[in-house]
Amino acid sequence: MTETIDIGIVIDAISIIVIAYLLTWVITFVLTRFSERVGIYRVTVKMVIPLLKFSIYGVAFYYILRDVFALTTTESIAFSGLFGAAIGFGLKDLFADIIGGIVITLEKPYQIGDKITMGDYYGEVQDIGLRATKFVTPGDTLITAPNYMVFTQAVASANAGNPEMMVVIDLFIDSDSHADLAMKILREAVVTSKYVYVSRKRPVAILLKDFPFYRRIRSKAYVNDLRYEFEFESDVTERAWDEFARKGIGAPKVNVLSESAAGNRNARSS
Repeated sequence: MTETIDIGIVIDAISIIVIAYLLTWVITFVLTRFSERVGIYRVTVKMVIPLLKFSIYGVAFYYILRDVFALTTTESIAFSGLFGAAIGFGLKDLFADIIGGIVITLEKPYQIGDKITMGDYYGEVQDIGLRATKFVTPGDTLITAPNYMVFTQAVASANAGNPEMMVVIDLFIDSDSHADLAMKILREAVVTSKYVYVSRKRPVAILLKDFPFYRRIRSKAYVNDLRYEFEFESDVTERAWDEFARKGIGAPKVNVLSESAAGNRNARSS
């Protein structure tokens, strides 16, 4: 005799899933808004979001199997077999995404709020979901990357969960210009920026490198909030070049980019 599916059980299961979804949506919304009010703890608060998501969905899934469907031991074993077959016949990518999300949440190769490079894309992580990570590029493009990519690609985090982040700024000057003066000017522009973060563990470094027709002055300093990465770079660059002009420090007499491109062409041809 064929047993019919109890509509009440199906409704209960759907209700639990809907409640779990709404609960995670509310928590995400509230914590995201709250994180914008806690200053340096913004990234820490946001990282709680994916952990709560996985916890809520895990409890919901467990409750559906244990209490709603009331599976016995034999039925649980049978269900596990069917679930394994389903994974083999088409859900393996979904399962890999979920496992990847758990690994990201626990091992934290990157966190919500981090600036990461994944593949050819760079941007700020907005969300770590059950299936995918979403991050926004500087050009305001939303990138959705499956979570399983954490197993197949190297991911670079520019700030590793910290609110401050190193920003490298390169300025190119003529080879006849006064390099020491240029380095002092760049350092002054960096340390007086309203966006800079300086401490014993986060020092400012100014580096000089000579090339055949020009010199590169590079600063390595930390922005106090990674969201102001480009404002910091623009602020330092503008004020440094204004002072360069007043002190007679000029730009290279040759096009640095053209020279670099020519060097690349020569390297390929050889």
